[in-house]
Amino acid sequence: MNLKLRLTILSFLQFGVWGAYLTSMGNYLGSVGLGSKIGLFYAMQGIVSIFMPAIMGIIADRWIQAQKLLGISHLLAAVFLIWAGYYGMSAGENIEFSKLFLLYSLSVTFYMPTIALSNSVAYTVLVNNNYDTIKSFPPIRTLGTVGFICAMLFVNFAGIQDGGLKFNFSNESGFLSFQHNYSQFFVSGILGIILFFYSFTLPKCEINKNTEKRTLSDALGLKAFALFKEKKMAIFFIFSMFLGVSLQITNGYANPFITSFKEIPEFANTWGSNNANALISLSQVSETLCILLIPFFLKRYGIKKVMLMAMFAWFLRFGLFGLGNPGGGVWMFILSMIVYGIAFDFFNVSGSLFVDKETDKSIRSSAQGVFMMMTNGFGATIGMLGAQEVVNHYVFSQTDPILQLEGWKTSWYIFAGYALIVTILFALIFKHKHNPAEISEVKH
Repeated sequence: MNLKLRLTILSFLQFGVWGAYLTSMGNYLGSVGLGSKIGLFYAMQGIVSIFMPAIMGIIADRWIQAQKLLGISHLLAAVFLIWAGYYGMSAGENIEFSKLFLLYSLSVTFYMPTIALSNSVAYTVLVNNNYDTIKSFPPIRTLGTVGFICAMLFVNFAGIQDGGLKFNFSNESGFLSFQHNYSQFFVSGILGIILFFYSFTLPKCEINKNTEKRTLSDALGLKAFALFKEKKMAIFFIFSMFLGVSLQITNGYANPFITSFKEIPEFANTWGSNNANALISLSQVSETLCILLIPFFLKRYGIKKVMLMAMFAWFLRFGLFGLGNPGGGVWMFILSMIVYGIAFDFFNVSGSLFVDKETDKSIRSSAQGVFMMMTNGFGATIGMLGAQEVVNHYVFSQTDPILQLEGWKTSWYIFAGYALIVTILFALIFKHKHNPAEISEVKH
């Protein structure tokens, strides 16, 4: 099989595992009485992202070949997630938070580092076979997003009915798709097991036998924290954390919000309220397409303006959720999905490029680690815990569906207001002069 095709399959499965539950888990948690705990589940991803990728990176460097460690990690993540699904199936609505949360936490502890490991495997294999990673890797990674979308659509339209697997593309009454129950964990776990076996068929990634040992401090990027002594970099990293607050909010709460319209007679039979995951998948489609726009916008407008576009897009993302509905206002939901690509891609890619351009080569990798730690680690964790407090106060403290819907709208407006404040402060405080000559090619 063609080498790049093999790596494309790896990327497809890698993100398919995540897509099977990331945007729909909040819906399931709400259905079993754990809606007030949604933020904790999503925050755990950020917590383990602070330290697990670094630890697994050291293990891959010194003791276990990266492709094997990738497979082992996926197997462990899959076992714990399937166990969580089995517990959910057995317990029904009598779910104990502590048991489900423990199993889920153990699963993401082993899954989150596989994102970096899969990238490392792809880069190593491409380099060892004389491929240009800058040209070859982006299409491979793009198919990862396609895998994420396919998994989302599968759990949206698939369900078990009359003892067998069935697909429902309409609003058939009585049909319970995987996005509403524990079955999404089984789908993710099965994909993880497939990836476990598949990873052992990949070319070997040799262990680094360099006598210079890489310490945990190096892997965590602690040396790069010296960059906080530079005013511009300190401001950038702090705002990266502030913007990272927004990253997981819609993953956790968009699905239960859109699905909540089913309790309102006016929207009960709309396609959107019954197929929230499919509607949200437009966000990932936009993400895939917006990657193609980044080189032009960076060259034309510079990093600061591109990041301001991302920040303002987060304001629109949240605000349009508050204004829209799955009926006559579904166009606002669709527009919110479209701007997500700008919000997510423009921030992550342009931010990464800025760090690459502004840091010394000796600490460049560590600086990238700090960027990821501030955004997907500290920022995302703080964001989900904060969002949980907001949603619990305005939504889950209510029992009447109308009042809950009003609470959802208020919550989205609060998130939008936060994003707008961050945008304005960044525009005023962060100083950077754009030089088009510095950006000849975007490398991601």
